[in-house]
Amino acid sequence: MAVSGIGPYDPQNIFAKILRGEIPCNKVYEDDWVLAFHDIGPKAPSHILVIPKGAYVSFADFSAKASGEEIVGFNRALGSIARELGLEEDGYRVIMNVGPNSGQEVPHYHAHLLGGGPLGALIG
Repeated sequence: MAVSGIGPYDPQNIFAKILRGEIPCNKVYEDDWVLAFHDIGPKAPSHILVIPKGAYVSFADFSAKASGEEIVGFNRALGSIARELGLEEDGYRVIMNVGPNSGQEVPHYHAHLLGGGPLGALIG
């Protein structure tokens, strides 16, 4: 079910529960700024979700309210994860959905890091 990319943060969303350790994940990376784990419904051979540790609903919320350190930390983590997974040579895609028209399903900002094979058209 698509969710709004604006509005109040819901601390009971699934990613908040994962961050608190209430729900397990298949972690691939963690630092002071982000947690990254395998998507449970992968759309590519490598499909990683990268989430900030701060309480942000979407990219719109994150870009307006996150500190410079959080923004830099998030983006550096994305690059580091792509390198660690060996995705740079053949390429990868980063997708961030905002709001119902994009198909955002979890009201916690996150990026989809996809690679490991041909990804096809950007919008199908």
